[in-house]
Amino acid sequence: MRRVLITGTAGFIGFHLAKLLLAEGFRVHGFDGMTDYYDVRLKQRRHAMLLQSPNFSMTEGMLEDQALFDTMAGEFQPEIIVHLAGQAGVRYSLENPRAYLETNVIGTFNVMEAARRLEVEHLLMASTSSVYGANTEMPFHETDRTETQLTIYAATKKANESMGHAYAHLWNIPTTMFRFFTVYGTWGRPDLAYYKFVDAILDDRPIDIYNHGDMFRDFTYVDDLVRGIRLLIDVKPVRPEDGIVPEGDSLSPVAPYRVVNIGNSEKVRLLDFVDAIEQSLGKKAQRNYMPMQLGDVYATWANADLLQKLTGYKPQTDLRDGIDKFVTWYREYYDI
Repeated sequence: MRRVLITGTAGFIGFHLAKLLLAEGFRVHGFDGMTDYYDVRLKQRRHAMLLQSPNFSMTEGMLEDQALFDTMAGEFQPEIIVHLAGQAGVRYSLENPRAYLETNVIGTFNVMEAARRLEVEHLLMASTSSVYGANTEMPFHETDRTETQLTIYAATKKANESMGHAYAHLWNIPTTMFRFFTVYGTWGRPDLAYYKFVDAILDDRPIDIYNHGDMFRDFTYVDDLVRGIRLLIDVKPVRPEDGIVPEGDSLSPVAPYRVVNIGNSEKVRLLDFVDAIEQSLGKKAQRNYMPMQLGDVYATWANADLLQKLTGYKPQTDLRDGIDKFVTWYREYYDI
């Protein structure tokens, strides 16, 4: 039974990935800080569901606590580490940037150190489409330059990519970074736009629509995302012996390191996203049109050809189907 350590298992994506791996017969250990960035009861419910499996165990603690993380990892002896935990939220990074440095940089360093000492078979770590920053040529390719991050959140994730490359090169740790594109779905984060929109519309409160709705996002359903991660677990990067990288591949010429976009490869206008939510709820929103927020980008759009080339998989959940699934879950969870 393969042993996988997942950081952030009480979080949105970590929960779904752990559930998928448990269903496929993996032994999973979760590590999560259970911070109060949003409703801790939602995190507790996620963990309670995972703990119903005899193959799931967990440790509660902060990534910055190196001694605790090292002890936990040493006892579990993972063959694979999937690092998803971190301080999330683009806008919150404007209010509390230090939290992002402590968790996303120091915490990630602790994860990489554990991976080095344990000589894990594969280290996989979360990045974000936000690293593309001010890039305007789309869809985004993994081989595009990423030097223009617009928030501290994005900058810390770019730092993680650079740190991961250095460790892969120095210690020969097969490392895959995946860049997420606007993930949504059941058991989501209450601070995300789609969650807030549904909550406000059902409660007859107005929703804030930034840049007057003239924005585009590549919405990726969470089940598609974690399926992509699951398949990438089995695709370990190998350092090219001759330094030659296949065209279109983000593999490093000097390290067993690769970056992979996981996105739906469909650019959706924000107003169409709101329309889909209204249709699913059967109720119109009170729309409060706002200017662009500081640190926001006009559009994101993934080229996911590399994911498909490596795994044969392509995210494909239709936006309206995904929204319907979330609304059904939301009504059940909050008994509406």
